[in-house]
Amino acid sequence: MKKTILVTGANGQLGNELRAISSHFPALNVLFTSRNEFDITDNAVVKKYFLENEPSALINCAAYTAVDKAESEPELAQLINSTAVGYLADACKLIDIPFIHISTDFVYDGNKTQPHLETDATNPLGVYAKTKLEGEQLALQKHKKTIIIRTSWVYSSFGNNFVKTMLRLGRERPELKVVNDQTGSPTYARDLAEVLLKITLLCDALKPWGIYNFSNDGAITWYEFAKEILALKGIETPVMPITTAQFPTPAMRPSYSVMSKEKIIKTFGIRPLPWKHSLEECLKLIP
Repeated sequence: MKKTILVTGANGQLGNELRAISSHFPALNVLFTSRNEFDITDNAVVKKYFLENEPSALINCAAYTAVDKAESEPELAQLINSTAVGYLADACKLIDIPFIHISTDFVYDGNKTQPHLETDATNPLGVYAKTKLEGEQLALQKHKKTIIIRTSWVYSSFGNNFVKTMLRLGRERPELKVVNDQTGSPTYARDLAEVLLKITLLCDALKPWGIYNFSNDGAITWYEFAKEILALKGIETPVMPITTAQFPTPAMRPSYSVMSKEKIIKTFGIRPLPWKHSLEECLKLIP
């Protein structure tokens, strides 16, 4: 019997990557839904969908991810990142299935100098980060069969992201200025998608409920990331390092959001690929 996996947020970067690789997992039948066909912010709709379709697990990729815009749209960010997550957790509990939910490194405040552990205190700095943490808390409170995956700096050949923005600006502008005092780990959404489907296959046997960090391996600044993106594509536009203070944004961001992946490695036997290797793979798919 195939397991039927429900994926919300199917039109985003991660949802598209899950769609692209789902055929590599013949034991899974994956249902992809977007906001147009499944409104996760309507509790009645959510319950009805789950009772009618009875998925074996849920991977929630739906999120309000406009970090700066969230400062002026806090109600919408909270509805999608928190309230709707509670509805989904309730629905998963109703039919007793695993709930796999995607969260963010932004729940950490970035004041550490060593990789963050899942047990570290959280201290979100902006509306986006606060609503994502609230979503985590609701999911864990409402349904014991919950797995939270905190990830960081996600990019893909799909959608809008830092990698594609740097390529576009590198071709349009005489020079680029990129922040060099924020350190983190890029995550290729295709690598994350593979991890999510592997976890989905394993979670019934392992019962590994709780919080996990996942990103590609290694730590860099946005400036270093930008330089490597352009170099790998042979774009010679100069990249100049600047400080966060020189590039103010509505939302504050953690200065250090590198995360330890030891827990996910030990629990699932999943070893993250180096960030540069995954960037090279992604760039093969971007013109």
